[in-house]
Amino acid sequence: MKKKSKKKTPPGSPKREFRDSLFRRIYGGKDERSRRWLLSLYNSLIGHNHTDTAGLEITTIDSAVYVTIRNDVSFLIDSQMSLYEHQSTVNPNMPLRGMMYFAQLYRENLLKRDKDLFSSKLVKIPSPRFIVFYNGLSEKPDMIKYRLSDAFDVADKSGEFEWTATVLNINKGHNLELLKKCDSLYNYSEFVGRVRANADAGLSLKDAVDEAVDFAIQNDFLEGFFREVKMELPNTLFFDLTQEDYDRHRRQEGIEEGEERKAIESATNLLRMNLGTPEQIAQAIGLPLEEVISLRDSLSAELEIEKSEKEQKEEK
Repeated sequence: MKKKSKKKTPPGSPKREFRDSLFRRIYGGKDERSRRWLLSLYNSLIGHNHTDTAGLEITTIDSAVYVTIRNDVSFLIDSQMSLYEHQSTVNPNMPLRGMMYFAQLYRENLLKRDKDLFSSKLVKIPSPRFIVFYNGLSEKPDMIKYRLSDAFDVADKSGEFEWTATVLNINKGHNLELLKKCDSLYNYSEFVGRVRANADAGLSLKDAVDEAVDFAIQNDFLEGFFREVKMELPNTLFFDLTQEDYDRHRRQEGIEEGEERKAIESATNLLRMNLGTPEQIAQAIGLPLEEVISLRDSLSAELEIEKSEKEQKEEK
Protein backbone atom coordinates (compact mmCIF):
# COMPACT_ATOMS: atom_id res chain seq x y z
CA MET A 1 0.00 0.00 0.00
CA LYS A 2 1.36 3.35 -1.04
CA LYS A 3 1.99 5.66 1.91
CA LYS A 4 0.34 9.06 1.63
CA SER A 5 2.70 11.99 1.72
CA LYS A 6 2.11 14.48 4.48
CA LYS A 7 0.52 17.66 3.18
CA LYS A 8 1.68 21.05 4.29
CA THR A 9 -0.90 23.39 5.68
CA PRO A 10 -1.74 26.04 3.09
CA PRO A 11 -1.14 29.67 4.08
CA GLY A 12 -3.99 31.23 5.96
CA SER A 13 -6.08 30.79 9.02
CA PRO A 14 -7.28 27.55 10.63
CA LYS A 15 -10.64 26.05 9.78
CA ARG A 16 -13.66 27.98 10.97
CA GLU A 17 -14.89 25.06 13.10
CA PHE A 18 -11.81 25.40 15.30
CA ARG A 19 -12.30 29.08 15.98
CA ASP A 20 -16.05 28.80 16.48
CA SER A 21 -15.54 26.00 19.01
CA LEU A 22 -12.93 27.97 20.92
CA PHE A 23 -15.08 31.10 21.05
CA ARG A 24 -17.98 29.04 22.36
CA ARG A 25 -15.72 27.36 24.91
CA ILE A 26 -14.44 30.69 26.25
CA TYR A 27 -17.73 32.59 26.36
CA GLY A 28 -20.25 29.77 26.76
CA GLY A 29 -20.81 30.55 30.45
CA LYS A 30 -20.43 26.95 31.60
CA ASP A 31 -18.40 27.90 34.68
CA GLU A 32 -18.00 31.01 36.82
CA ARG A 33 -14.86 32.20 35.03
CA SER A 34 -16.49 31.85 31.62
CA ARG A 35 -19.51 33.78 32.85
CA ARG A 36 -17.17 36.50 34.11
CA TRP A 37 -15.51 36.74 30.69
CA LEU A 38 -18.92 36.92 29.01
CA LEU A 39 -20.07 39.65 31.38
CA SER A 40 -16.86 41.59 30.72
CA LEU A 41 -17.44 41.35 26.96
CA TYR A 42 -21.02 42.57 27.41
CA ASN A 43 -19.86 45.47 29.60
CA SER A 44 -17.19 46.44 27.04
CA LEU A 45 -19.75 46.55 24.23
CA ILE A 46 -22.54 48.31 26.12
CA GLY A 47 -20.50 50.57 28.38
CA HIS A 48 -21.87 49.10 31.61
CA ASN A 49 -19.98 47.95 34.68
CA HIS A 50 -21.84 44.85 35.92
CA THR A 51 -19.88 42.62 38.29
CA ASP A 52 -22.50 40.11 39.45
CA THR A 53 -22.55 37.12 37.09
CA ALA A 54 -25.71 35.88 38.80
CA GLY A 55 -27.56 38.40 36.65
CA LEU A 56 -26.62 36.46 33.50
CA GLU A 57 -29.10 33.90 32.22
CA ILE A 58 -27.47 31.73 29.53
CA THR A 59 -29.97 30.98 26.74
CA THR A 60 -27.70 29.35 24.14
CA ILE A 61 -29.62 26.91 21.94
CA ASP A 62 -28.64 23.28 22.52
CA SER A 63 -27.46 21.90 19.16
CA ALA A 64 -28.24 18.38 20.40
CA VAL A 65 -31.92 19.33 20.57
CA TYR A 66 -32.14 21.66 17.56
CA VAL A 67 -29.86 20.14 14.96
CA THR A 68 -30.49 22.79 12.31
CA ILE A 69 -30.43 25.76 14.70
CA ARG A 70 -27.25 26.46 16.61
CA ASN A 71 -25.81 29.64 18.02
CA ASP A 72 -22.49 30.35 19.69
CA VAL A 73 -23.57 32.24 22.81
CA SER A 74 -26.83 33.87 23.82
CA PHE A 75 -27.89 35.26 27.19
CA LEU A 76 -30.32 37.51 29.00
CA ILE A 77 -29.35 40.51 31.13
CA ASP A 78 -30.87 43.97 31.65
CA SER A 79 -34.04 42.75 29.85
CA GLN A 80 -31.94 42.36 26.70
CA MET A 81 -31.54 39.14 24.71
CA SER A 82 -27.98 39.16 23.37
CA LEU A 83 -26.73 36.78 20.71
CA TYR A 84 -22.98 36.61 20.02
CA GLU A 85 -21.73 34.74 16.96
CA HIS A 86 -18.22 34.22 15.67
CA GLN A 87 -17.39 34.08 11.96
CA SER A 88 -14.09 33.55 10.17
CA THR A 89 -15.81 34.29 6.85
CA VAL A 90 -18.22 37.23 6.78
CA ASN A 91 -21.68 35.95 5.88
CA PRO A 92 -24.21 38.48 4.51
CA ASN A 93 -26.96 35.99 5.43
CA MET A 94 -26.39 36.62 9.15
CA PRO A 95 -29.48 38.88 9.54
CA LEU A 96 -31.74 36.07 8.30
CA ARG A 97 -29.92 33.50 10.41
CA GLY A 98 -30.13 35.82 13.42
CA MET A 99 -33.86 36.29 12.91
CA MET A 100 -34.32 32.51 12.88
CA TYR A 101 -32.17 32.09 16.02
CA PHE A 102 -34.09 34.80 17.87
CA ALA A 103 -37.45 33.28 16.86
CA GLN A 104 -36.45 30.11 18.71
CA LEU A 105 -34.94 32.04 21.63
CA TYR A 106 -38.13 34.06 22.05
CA ARG A 107 -40.26 30.93 21.75
CA GLU A 108 -38.38 29.31 24.63
CA ASN A 109 -38.47 32.54 26.64
CA LEU A 110 -42.27 32.84 26.27
CA LEU A 111 -42.80 29.19 27.18
CA LYS A 112 -40.67 29.60 30.28
CA ARG A 113 -42.66 32.67 31.33
CA ASP A 114 -45.98 31.00 30.39
CA LYS A 115 -46.98 33.91 28.14
CA ASP A 116 -49.90 33.67 25.72
CA LEU A 117 -49.48 35.45 22.38
CA PHE A 118 -53.23 35.14 21.72
CA SER A 119 -54.00 37.31 24.72
CA SER A 120 -55.54 40.76 24.21
CA LYS A 121 -52.76 42.14 26.40
CA LEU A 122 -49.41 43.14 24.85
CA VAL A 123 -46.71 40.59 25.71
CA LYS A 124 -43.40 42.28 26.51
CA ILE A 125 -40.19 40.62 25.31
CA PRO A 126 -36.45 41.30 25.89
CA SER A 127 -34.96 43.65 23.31
CA PRO A 128 -32.57 41.89 20.88
CA ARG A 129 -28.87 42.57 20.38
CA PHE A 130 -27.07 40.60 17.65
CA ILE A 131 -23.27 40.90 17.40
CA VAL A 132 -21.00 38.94 15.05
CA PHE A 133 -17.27 38.87 15.85
CA TYR A 134 -15.17 38.52 12.70
CA ASN A 135 -11.48 37.65 12.36
CA GLY A 136 -11.18 36.13 8.90
CA LEU A 137 -8.68 36.86 6.15
CA SER A 138 -10.59 39.41 4.05
CA GLU A 139 -9.86 43.03 4.94
CA LYS A 140 -12.95 44.58 6.52
CA PRO A 141 -13.70 47.85 8.31
CA ASP A 142 -14.10 47.94 12.10
CA MET A 143 -17.85 47.59 11.79
CA ILE A 144 -20.32 46.44 9.14
CA LYS A 145 -24.09 46.39 9.51
CA TYR A 146 -25.77 43.73 7.42
CA ARG A 147 -29.52 44.21 7.06
CA LEU A 148 -32.25 41.75 6.19
CA SER A 149 -33.56 44.20 3.58
CA ASP A 150 -30.31 43.72 1.62
CA ALA A 151 -31.66 40.26 0.72
CA PHE A 152 -35.12 41.34 -0.46
CA ASP A 153 -35.82 40.46 -4.10
CA VAL A 154 -37.75 43.70 -4.40
CA ALA A 155 -36.02 46.65 -2.74
CA ASP A 156 -37.93 47.97 0.28
CA LYS A 157 -36.66 51.12 1.97
CA SER A 158 -39.66 51.51 4.27
CA GLY A 159 -37.83 49.95 7.21
CA GLU A 160 -41.03 48.19 8.27
CA PHE A 161 -39.44 44.75 8.03
CA GLU A 162 -35.84 44.81 9.18
CA TRP A 163 -33.34 42.74 11.12
CA THR A 164 -29.71 43.76 11.58
CA ALA A 165 -26.47 41.91 12.26
CA THR A 166 -23.64 44.12 13.52
CA VAL A 167 -20.27 42.66 12.50
CA LEU A 168 -17.22 43.73 14.52
CA ASN A 169 -13.77 43.08 13.09
CA ILE A 170 -11.50 41.81 15.89
CA ASN A 171 -8.40 41.25 13.78
CA LYS A 172 -5.20 42.98 14.84
CA GLY A 173 -5.41 46.73 14.24
CA HIS A 174 -9.21 46.85 14.39
CA ASN A 175 -11.60 47.91 17.17
CA LEU A 176 -8.65 48.78 19.40
CA GLU A 177 -10.81 50.39 22.08
CA LEU A 178 -12.96 47.28 22.43
CA LEU A 179 -9.95 44.95 22.64
CA LYS A 180 -8.33 47.30 25.14
CA LYS A 181 -11.41 47.19 27.37
CA CYS A 182 -11.90 43.41 27.20
CA ASP A 183 -8.82 41.32 28.10
CA SER A 184 -10.46 38.00 27.24
CA LEU A 185 -11.37 39.14 23.71
CA TYR A 186 -7.88 40.56 23.23
CA ASN A 187 -6.30 37.25 24.33
CA TYR A 188 -8.63 35.29 22.04
CA SER A 189 -7.83 37.55 19.08
CA GLU A 190 -4.09 37.37 19.73
CA PHE A 191 -4.17 33.57 20.00
CA VAL A 192 -6.04 33.12 16.71
CA GLY A 193 -3.68 35.62 15.05
CA ARG A 194 -0.71 33.61 16.33
CA VAL A 195 -2.10 30.38 14.83
CA ARG A 196 -2.65 32.17 11.52
CA ALA A 197 0.89 33.62 11.49
CA ASN A 198 2.31 30.15 12.18
CA ALA A 199 0.27 28.68 9.32
CA ASP A 200 1.46 31.48 7.02
CA ALA A 201 5.03 30.55 7.95
CA GLY A 202 4.40 27.02 6.64
CA LEU A 203 3.75 25.08 9.85
CA SER A 204 1.29 22.21 9.79
CA LEU A 205 -2.06 22.85 11.44
CA LYS A 206 -1.04 20.82 14.51
CA ASP A 207 2.31 22.58 14.89
CA ALA A 208 0.71 25.99 14.30
CA VAL A 209 -1.78 25.39 17.10
CA ASP A 210 0.75 23.79 19.48
CA GLU A 211 3.12 26.76 19.20
CA ALA A 212 0.27 29.23 19.74
CA VAL A 213 -0.90 27.32 22.81
CA ASP A 214 2.62 27.43 24.28
CA PHE A 215 2.80 31.16 23.53
CA ALA A 216 -0.57 31.71 25.24
CA ILE A 217 0.59 29.77 28.30
CA GLN A 218 3.82 31.76 28.57
CA ASN A 219 1.85 35.01 28.44
CA ASP A 220 -0.89 33.79 30.80
CA PHE A 221 -3.68 34.32 28.27
CA LEU A 222 -7.17 33.87 29.70
CA GLU A 223 -5.97 33.42 33.27
CA GLY A 224 -4.26 30.08 32.64
CA PHE A 225 -7.07 28.65 30.49
CA PHE A 226 -4.66 27.33 27.86
CA ARG A 227 -2.46 25.65 30.46
CA GLU A 228 -5.46 23.83 31.90
CA VAL A 229 -6.78 22.54 28.58
CA LYS A 230 -3.54 22.07 26.66
CA MET A 231 -3.87 18.28 26.43
CA GLU A 232 -7.55 18.19 25.53
CA LEU A 233 -7.78 21.12 23.11
CA PRO A 234 -6.26 19.38 20.06
CA ASN A 235 -8.67 16.47 20.41
CA THR A 236 -11.85 18.27 21.42
CA LEU A 237 -11.58 21.54 19.50
CA PHE A 238 -8.92 21.55 16.83
CA PHE A 239 -8.70 18.18 15.16
CA ASP A 240 -12.25 16.89 14.90
CA LEU A 241 -11.71 17.26 11.13
CA THR A 242 -8.86 15.62 9.24
CA GLN A 243 -6.05 17.60 7.59
CA GLU A 244 -7.67 16.87 4.22
CA ASP A 245 -10.95 18.35 5.47
CA TYR A 246 -9.05 21.39 6.66
CA ASP A 247 -7.39 21.81 3.26
CA ARG A 248 -10.77 21.56 1.54
CA HIS A 249 -12.28 24.22 3.83
CA ARG A 250 -9.34 26.52 3.11
CA ARG A 251 -9.81 26.07 -0.65
CA GLN A 252 -13.53 26.87 -0.31
CA GLU A 253 -12.77 29.93 1.81
CA GLY A 254 -10.32 31.02 -0.88
CA ILE A 255 -13.04 30.74 -3.55
CA GLU A 256 -15.54 32.71 -1.44
CA GLU A 257 -12.98 35.40 -0.61
CA GLY A 258 -11.93 35.61 -4.28
CA GLU A 259 -15.53 36.24 -5.33
CA GLU A 260 -15.90 38.87 -2.62
CA ARG A 261 -12.69 40.62 -3.72
CA LYS A 262 -14.04 40.79 -7.30
CA ALA A 263 -17.30 42.31 -6.05
CA ILE A 264 -15.40 44.91 -4.02
CA GLU A 265 -13.18 45.76 -7.02
CA SER A 266 -16.25 46.15 -9.26
CA ALA A 267 -18.00 48.39 -6.73
CA THR A 268 -14.85 50.51 -6.29
CA ASN A 269 -14.52 50.96 -10.07
CA LEU A 270 -18.18 52.02 -10.39
CA LEU A 271 -17.74 54.52 -7.55
CA ARG A 272 -14.52 55.85 -9.07
CA MET A 273 -16.30 56.43 -12.40
CA ASN A 274 -19.33 57.88 -10.57
CA LEU A 275 -21.63 55.36 -12.26
CA GLY A 276 -24.52 55.17 -9.83
CA THR A 277 -25.42 55.87 -6.23
CA PRO A 278 -24.21 53.58 -3.42
CA GLU A 279 -27.75 52.15 -3.27
CA GLN A 280 -27.75 51.32 -6.99
CA ILE A 281 -24.24 49.86 -6.87
CA ALA A 282 -25.03 47.74 -3.79
CA GLN A 283 -28.06 46.28 -5.55
CA ALA A 284 -26.20 45.67 -8.82
CA ILE A 285 -23.07 44.10 -7.31
CA GLY A 286 -24.73 42.23 -4.44
CA LEU A 287 -22.78 43.90 -1.62
CA PRO A 288 -24.44 45.31 1.52
CA LEU A 289 -25.14 49.04 1.32
CA GLU A 290 -23.03 49.70 4.45
CA GLU A 291 -19.98 48.19 2.75
CA VAL A 292 -20.46 50.20 -0.45
CA ILE A 293 -20.80 53.40 1.61
CA SER A 294 -17.60 52.48 3.47
CA LEU A 295 -15.84 51.96 0.12
CA ARG A 296 -17.12 55.32 -1.11
CA ASP A 297 -15.84 57.11 1.98
CA SER A 298 -12.41 55.45 1.70
CA LEU A 299 -12.23 56.35 -2.00
CA SER A 300 -13.19 59.98 -1.25
CA ALA A 301 -10.42 60.20 1.33
CA GLU A 302 -7.89 58.78 -1.15
CA LEU A 303 -8.97 61.26 -3.85
CA GLU A 304 -8.63 64.16 -1.40
CA ILE A 305 -5.09 63.09 -0.56
CA GLU A 306 -4.21 62.75 -4.26
CA LYS A 307 -5.69 66.19 -4.95
CA SER A 308 -3.72 67.76 -2.07
CA GLU A 309 -0.46 66.16 -3.20
CA LYS A 310 -1.05 67.35 -6.77
CA GLU A 311 -1.69 70.92 -5.61
CA GLN A 312 1.49 70.90 -3.50
CA LYS A 313 3.53 69.76 -6.52
CA GLU A 314 2.04 72.49 -8.73
CA GLU A 315 2.86 75.16 -6.11
CA LYS A 316 6.51 74.07 -6.18
